Amino acid sequence: MKTENIVVIGGTGKTGRRVVKNLKEAGYNVRAVGHSTTPALDWEKPETYDAVLEGMDRAYIVYYPDLAVPGSKEAITTLTEKAKKAGLQKVVLLSGKGETEAEACEQIVANSGLDYTLVRASWFNQNFSEGAFIDFVLDGVVALPMPEARIPFVDANDIADVVSKVLVDDAYNGQTITVTGPEMRTFEEVVGIMAKACNRELQYVPISIEEFKDGMRKAGLPDSYVWLFGYLFKEVLGNPDNQEISYDVEKVLGRKAIDFTEYAEQVAATGAWNPVTTA
Repeated sequence: MKTENIVVIGGTGKTGRRVVKNLKEAGYNVRAVGHSTTPALDWEKPETYDAVLEGMDRAYIVYYPDLAVPGSKEAITTLTEKAKKAGLQKVVLLSGKGETEAEACEQIVANSGLDYTLVRASWFNQNFSEGAFIDFVLDGVVALPMPEARIPFVDANDIADVVSKVLVDDAYNGQTITVTGPEMRTFEEVVGIMAKACNRELQYVPISIEEFKDGMRKAGLPDSYVWLFGYLFKEVLGNPDNQEISYDVEKVLGRKAIDFTEYAEQVAATGAWNPVTTA
């Protein structure tokens, strides 16, 4: 077994659980923590941070729901201060590509006195299979704003593989790694790719950001969630810097990033996009 103890904060999420799997397979001692684990971490309760960090050497940090939300900077400041006090050597922060607020949190980590690597990610492929948009796919109508945005969707497996490497390799200390997919695609294009992969009729319907937010409110989602998605669509997808391809996945892993087509074929093979039928 490796001697290092690594805590994965957000260990049950899209990238976190994949990082946990990678590190365990590599022989590290891993503590996966979230809101319902033991010990548990509640971002709104700084008193929960200490037990999570105790005895750990390194940490992967995923802030939920997003570094853009109010309170994130204060939470990241407190966490890094406690991490340093607890004797951690290094942290890796998952950040968002093109997010001004996330970059403020990056600076907090960079100035913490800890060794660190920042991983900036584009929008996840898995939003369509494990996240906010899977119900749209199952219903057959994917109604989303920003039809003109060309997005270098990145696969959560690529993010996790990059994080797993830079977390334990000090050659990446002080670096910012930007992870994207190898192609830029619009929502209409990825809906077409998913339709072909699962041999179904899927329709992309462009709507306004306000229409999307209204739909979220009608679905009973909290205001903070509605605000976040409005922000991500307008500020992130509307940011030209976010519509660029990075080749850091290839540089770090020595292989090409997973393309959306490959992702779609893998998901379709599992049946995850088959419409739910009722008896």
